[in-house]
Amino acid sequence: MLKIMFVCLGNICRSPMAECIMAQRVRTLGLDGKIKVGSAGTSSEEEGNPIYPPAARKLRQEGVNILPHFATKLTKEDYALYDMFVGMESSNLAAMRRIFQGDPDGKVKRLLDFTESPSDIADPWWTGDFHAAYSDICRGIDGLLAYCGEILDD
Repeated sequence: MLKIMFVCLGNICRSPMAECIMAQRVRTLGLDGKIKVGSAGTSSEEEGNPIYPPAARKLRQEGVNILPHFATKLTKEDYALYDMFVGMESSNLAAMRRIFQGDPDGKVKRLLDFTESPSDIADPWWTGDFHAAYSDICRGIDGLLAYCGEILDD
């Protein structure tokens, strides 16, 4: 089973959105027993909080099932538990490498690097643009799923 953790700063907007979208796509594609997803944040400031209401509202508008969620902070121990850590922006990748004290197995990735337009996903907590974040996350997940398909076929 391929275990993927989505990571953003606080684990209340982008990473739980990605987790919910990916989980739904995994179910739809019949990959339940092949891919497991989770999410975490690089900061502890939102620990224990649910998905930010505007993020949850956007998911509902798009017909995405919202998974039970309480923000959690990424730990060094998580590195051994997951096969891939997918950050939303470059600063998330740097923070993950700091938390993990490196990335010896090359597990740390950026979501939009799986697309033809590698870039950061802007934090909708600051921008207020949950539509853009949702759209970017979906594009990244499409690319990530194609990449996962290659891995799972090997």
